[in-house]
Amino acid sequence: MTAKENTFVTAQTDRDDEVIPAHGQRVVVGVDSSEGSQAALHWAVSEARLHGAGLHLVMAWQQPQYYGAGNGLVLGMDPSGDTGSILADAAETELARLGSEAGAGERPAITWEAVEGHPAEVLVRASEDAAMVVVGSRGHGGFIGALLGSVSQHVVAHARCPVVVIPDSRRHRPEDTR
Repeated sequence: MTAKENTFVTAQTDRDDEVIPAHGQRVVVGVDSSEGSQAALHWAVSEARLHGAGLHLVMAWQQPQYYGAGNGLVLGMDPSGDTGSILADAAETELARLGSEAGAGERPAITWEAVEGHPAEVLVRASEDAAMVVVGSRGHGGFIGALLGSVSQHVVAHARCPVVVIPDSRRHRPEDTR
């Protein structure tokens, strides 16, 4: 089977000259400040370079929930009115930094967005027009959670494209296996 350069192959056919391309031609990577996210970003950069694809960094953020007893605060109320814009600005600043770090060397086209919402749902929505989604694994919660993490587990189960989960390097150090 022959494939044009810059094409992700997601299925094979009986014909040697036919390629069925993936949904999109960009690699989506979920980013935050974790070490697992950094490993996912570096892997996604390499994959985007290999396939000549664009790289789209996605950071999810959520409004803090305020609870109060006797002070008039209610669930979801933002007393300052500015929390959402402050969080969005902070996320955009971090994404710009990550984008510039990811661009060292041969640079894929890099875009980014900070989206309000739960990280798992934001990444599932981003998967709709992606060739693949790359996420880090933190390893929280239960046996399966210890292997994947709740966000990566949800994305693997619900994404509309292939998902690559990059393990947390701290969990797989050689000295831990002695």
